[in-house]
Amino acid sequence: MPLVQLLILCVVFFLTSSVSVVTGSTSLITVPVLIAFGVEPHVAVATNMLALIFMSAGGSLPFAQRGAIERRILPLGIMLTVVGSALGALLLLSIRTKTLQLTIAVAMIAIAVFSLLREDSKSGQRPVTVASRVGGYLLTFALAIYGGLFSGGYVTMLTAVFVFLLGLSFLEAVATTKVMNVFSSLVATAIFAVRGVVDYRLGIILGMTMFLGAVIGGHMAIRLPEVWLRRAFVVAVFALAAKILIGLIAA
Repeated sequence: MPLVQLLILCVVFFLTSSVSVVTGSTSLITVPVLIAFGVEPHVAVATNMLALIFMSAGGSLPFAQRGAIERRILPLGIMLTVVGSALGALLLLSIRTKTLQLTIAVAMIAIAVFSLLREDSKSGQRPVTVASRVGGYLLTFALAIYGGLFSGGYVTMLTAVFVFLLGLSFLEAVATTKVMNVFSSLVATAIFAVRGVVDYRLGIILGMTMFLGAVIGGHMAIRLPEVWLRRAFVVAVFALAAKILIGLIAA
């Protein structure tokens, strides 16, 4: 890849990672950009997944220092994420993603509307029932399959699940999903590596860029009031859902 194109990719990945620490849906931007620069689609997904390991790790650091990560849900959540992501990665070369993308887009819009109507967004203001907890973990597993398959919208949806079903605040949800995504991306990358579809050089360069962007974005996020995190999330959900729908219509 020419140096100029690589530099442009680094700028795009840096800016995307610094913003998507809060909003999620990094891959809805980065994967199409990679494909537009001539990277074969399966290689683009796999290489992007490698870069996401760095981004998620970098994004986790500021939240860990702040103590915002909800550690109680990590053991079961990570186990479900590892299994689900492995299944999703194994399906990459044998399944069409259009139906999944349409489902994600509709669900994202529903989540955004729900979060606008629901004012009690802080942890502790909503009782977490057994049913909501079970539903939250089932959706964590289902989303992990999608996350291993493509990842676009995965963290955004997982953030919503943690807030509305597991009772986390937006800050806690944003922080905890970064940790979960480290494991999701790591498992998927390992499977893609076995299949020989990872561009290691490009993935590591872009990953280091995203690590820096995510650290900066994470420090900015923990300084924002909860209400602004919530508003940024809702705006991003609407925008990204619209992007998916437009892409599906144009296809």
